[in-house]
Amino acid sequence: MDQNVRFQPLISSIQKVALFETKAKLYLIGSNSKETRFRVLEIDRRAPDLSIYENPNELEKGDIRKFVQSRSFTRSISAYGVLGFVKFLESYYLILVTKRTRCAFIGKHIIYTIKDTAMIRVNETSGKQMQPLEQRYLKMFNNVDLNSNFYFSYSYDLTHSLQYNLAPPKFVGSRCDIVRDEPLVWQNRTGERTTYAFRGVSRERFVWNSFLLKPMGDIVHKDWMLEIIHGFISQSSINIFGRQVYVCLIARRSTRYAGTRFLKRGANFHGDVANEVETEQIVQDGNRKCSFTQLRGSVPSHWSQDVSKMVPKPQIAIDLSDPYGETAGKHYQRLMFHYGAPVIILNLVKTREKRRHESLLSEEMQSTVCYLNQFLPPQQRIRYIDFDMARKSRGKGNVMEKLAKIADTVIQQTGLFYLDDERSQKQTGIVRVNCVDCLDRTNTAQFAIGKCVLAHQLYDLGFLKDRKLEFESDCITMLENLYEDHGDTLAMQYGGSQLVHRIKTYRKTAVWASQGNDIMQTLSRYYSNTFSDTEKQHSINLFLGYYIPSKAEVNKTLHIWDLETDFYIHNARFDEITQISSVPLTQWISPFVMECLPAAVSDENRVVKELIKIHSTDAEIIDYYSNFHYDYKLTSFEEHIDYQLSHQSRNLVPAFRSHFSPFEPIRRMENAGLKNPSLTGQSSTSSTNSSSSDRSDDESESDDEDKGNRNAAAAAAGVATSSNNSSRAEDPVTLSSMFPMTNDIYGFEIQMPKKADMLKYEKYAEINRICSPFGGPARPSSPHQYNRHAAMNESGGLSIQNNEIIVANGPAEQDDVQNDVPIPTVSAESIAIYEKYCLLKDTIMEGYRCDPKILEYVSMFA
Repeated sequence: MDQNVRFQPLISSIQKVALFETKAKLYLIGSNSKETRFRVLEIDRRAPDLSIYENPNELEKGDIRKFVQSRSFTRSISAYGVLGFVKFLESYYLILVTKRTRCAFIGKHIIYTIKDTAMIRVNETSGKQMQPLEQRYLKMFNNVDLNSNFYFSYSYDLTHSLQYNLAPPKFVGSRCDIVRDEPLVWQNRTGERTTYAFRGVSRERFVWNSFLLKPMGDIVHKDWMLEIIHGFISQSSINIFGRQVYVCLIARRSTRYAGTRFLKRGANFHGDVANEVETEQIVQDGNRKCSFTQLRGSVPSHWSQDVSKMVPKPQIAIDLSDPYGETAGKHYQRLMFHYGAPVIILNLVKTREKRRHESLLSEEMQSTVCYLNQFLPPQQRIRYIDFDMARKSRGKGNVMEKLAKIADTVIQQTGLFYLDDERSQKQTGIVRVNCVDCLDRTNTAQFAIGKCVLAHQLYDLGFLKDRKLEFESDCITMLENLYEDHGDTLAMQYGGSQLVHRIKTYRKTAVWASQGNDIMQTLSRYYSNTFSDTEKQHSINLFLGYYIPSKAEVNKTLHIWDLETDFYIHNARFDEITQISSVPLTQWISPFVMECLPAAVSDENRVVKELIKIHSTDAEIIDYYSNFHYDYKLTSFEEHIDYQLSHQSRNLVPAFRSHFSPFEPIRRMENAGLKNPSLTGQSSTSSTNSSSSDRSDDESESDDEDKGNRNAAAAAAGVATSSNNSSRAEDPVTLSSMFPMTNDIYGFEIQMPKKADMLKYEKYAEINRICSPFGGPARPSSPHQYNRHAAMNESGGLSIQNNEIIVANGPAEQDDVQNDVPIPTVSAESIAIYEKYCLLKDTIMEGYRCDPKILEYVSMFA
């Protein structure tokens, strides 16, 4: 790639929208942030279908003023973007973003989160009342809360990773064929810098309003179509001795096979898995950027759980045998297409159980991977790592230490993306983490990988000497809070409650008060899965366009809420899938993808819709500086990321510290015995484990034999075992644990001074009293404070002999402490420096003109 050729994404020309409404028509006036360019949409409300007309020309502010003044409007709404149109049975509805908040930034690209939306009915009903089914569909559609966890940007493509967004375009046009067409070659032989602006192609898998934008289609300008993602985005910073390094966490939730916890398990016939989320960790320091991408998703096979019985843990069942791994092969081929090789699977599902439950999935997944790897070369094969996280967390097992070793191995194989003005490197491959629900254990494992990645990122940026970060440091505490919020948000979207097993639970640092919170989260998740997940699943299917109501179904008795299953909704073209393909089953990965490995096909063959040559770097369509620094904008403190970070840091900064490095661990006030007190005879960790959705009764039954062996061994060694077989001993709450010693906090103990030190101190104090030029001796505040000083003064005080201070005729002391204090010797060189400094105020003013006030100040001390 030629360094003189640069590519910049286009900034949307529609960042503000004004809706003007009449009985006959709706007018949408869109403008850029500075309100210098305008576009107008006209929607006919009396037409039976959606009728949109757009003025092909851009207008100026004067033309818009005349246009508004020439018509009488009944209502007007201010908005920040158009999310699309939706129709149920009667009329179309227009959805607008009316409130937004800036939540993060990548370079000069601002990312917003939606805070409020408006839904406007387009077609007139001509006096008719709304049908009951129309009202029910409308209410079901609004169950998808657009005001939380939906994000967009006017200039940055949130559906792709940073590595993809910074890759050069190779093909232009949405209808191009990357297999047959010749890619573009960028070479600038003139030596001058050339800039191109492009409009990218979004990854539709992560665009949650793609169905809503279809009615606009090719009718309107592309800037009208505001694409949003669903998931989690949060940004924080590391203060490295005054230098701000920003850490951004982006989670993109897939629209394919999306749904709730128990109703969406495994994968469909297209290879789309349930609860698939792409998480990207971006660290930026000015123009230097680095990122790492990882993935979570359900086990890619056909399995489910029977939810007809109201039990916390329904039995897992393999619904369909897939001996040739066709479904899993489609899933892994897509991962290699978008992320490259190797694909590393970190499976956290249990493997050893007395009563088979989760181990069914482990066996299915492992056998499928072994089969598919037969048809891949050794260097491109799928890496499979099996780690029973639930078993390792019991007892004194160190889960985080094991995960750190796995994370280090993963990063060595995949690498990470880094780019600055001098060098660049790419991430080739992906780590795919999964457990049964892809919630609690998965989030902790992703945090462990992110912790190791952050150390590598800061090392590449030059802030660390070693690729290692310690727990309890400000840096890791900040990252842990990010991943905790990340896990809570995704768990609420998929499971109906926050995390039950948290990162602190696996680190065994959770406070005892969290036990009650974990029980409440378990109950909340169970209630949501039992009573509200079905309605939530219908809302997702309706919002994403998997189920489209029609008037032909009005008189029918079968609607979306009457369907027994949505199997055929998420397995479209089922008849085509079941047909025998001409491609052999052994060739489950495309030869074109195989040739490009280990690099990702999508990164090496980027496709863009438009490509425009820019003759000036100050062109408005790529002027990110003006778009980032918005002039004359009224904002509140809560909208600024710096204000939010300063307030969040109050929970992170301890009350005392001896250093200010964000990478050094902090010695905090709480003691280890205070974190999990055995007030009930059982640790909060073990209690939350037993009540968590990730731990079942089968787990304890599967370890009866192991526990019996350990107890027998302990009895043979003469060690008493606990009656309740607790996983680890807990320290009781004591006075020393509530009020720790000074040595535990500051590293030293407070002791009474020695008598010799007190005598020496008193002599120095006497010297200061006698040699003080101001006033006489100070009166003692107590009758016993200066008795020895008075005796010394009456007997002749102090005298200097042989460069030593001697107490003349003082009373004899009872100890062997010497009564002389040596005076430090000052060298001639130091005296000369001091004399030169004293004369400096006179010599420095010679030959210089200065303010009279300064001369007056100098003469005052002459």
